[in-house]
Formats: sequence, structure tokens, C-alpha cells
Amino acid sequence: MERILERYERYCYAERQLQANEIEPTGNWTLEYSKLKARMDVLQRNQKHFMGEDLADLSLKELHSVEQQIDSGLKLIRSRKNQLMLQSISELQKKDKLLKEQNNLLAKKVKEKEKLLSQEAQCREQQQQLNNDWNSSNVHLMQTLTNSSYQMGGGSGEEDEDTPTGHRANALLPTWMLRHLH
Repeated sequence: MERILERYERYCYAERQLQANEIEPTGNWTLEYSKLKARMDVLQRNQKHFMGEDLADLSLKELHSVEQQIDSGLKLIRSRKNQLMLQSISELQKKDKLLKEQNNLLAKKVKEKEKLLSQEAQCREQQQQLNNDWNSSNVHLMQTLTNSSYQMGGGSGEEDEDTPTGHRANALLPTWMLRHLH
């Protein structure tokens, strides 16, 4: 039974503490609210002063204080702006350097490609010239062989009636050359 009474007293004491704590915060909240409201009014008034509004009721000393705060704020703003601009310039210089390097590499590749194309064109021209020279020498050889075969065969250009056509040329020319004659 004593244990039950002890428990009862503990719970009663805890309940009284909770009720007492609930009353105190309400008083604290109203005090806190009034402090925050006053602080907010001061901040709004200062903001208006910094924006150049409601300056008529300020004294010379207060105006001088506002001016100094604005000047120190401007110095900080300009310092930060300069810092950001210098960082931006540095980054742009790095990008410029990279782009110049890439441009140089691409220019080298273009020059190499142009050189290769020029060499290929020269090789093709040389090959074409060799083919033309070879074809002209073959035509000249064929003409020489044909003329010499006609001269050997009578030279008159008239063929014997009992000799089949082209038989004399066949006798003097190899068969692989005959295909090019006709």
C-alpha cells in the first residue's frame, strides 16, 4: 500500500510541475514576441535609411553613421565583385589557352591532311603520266610492229587472195598483242 501511495504522490507532483511549466512559457512567449517585434522595427527602419528613405528625422551624427555603414557595405560589395571578376578572368584565360592549344593541334592535323592529299594527287598524276607514257609507247610499238609486218609481207598493202586476212600479222605478232590491234 505504501508503494501505491508513493506512486500517487509522484504522479501528482509531476502533474503539478507540468501545469506550472505551461503557465510560464505563455509569459515568456509574450516577452519574446515583444523583443522580436522591436528588433524587426529597428531592422526595417535601418533598411529604409539605407535605401535613402525616412532620413528627415535623423540627426547629423545618425546620418554620418548610416553613411559609414553604407560605405563599408559598398567596400565589401566591391571587394567581392572584384574577387569574382578576377576568378572569372582567370577561368577565361585558362579556357583561352586550352582553345589555342586545340586550335594549334587542329591546324597541324589540317596541314598534315593537306600534305597527304597533295602527295596522293602527285602520285595519281605520276601514275597517270606513267600510264599515258606506257600506252603511247605501246601504241608506238604496235604501229612499228604493224608497219614492219606489212613491209615484210609485201609492203603494197594488198593481201594475196589465197592468204586469209590478218594471217601475216598473226605470224609476226604474239597472240596477246593481237587483241589490242582489232
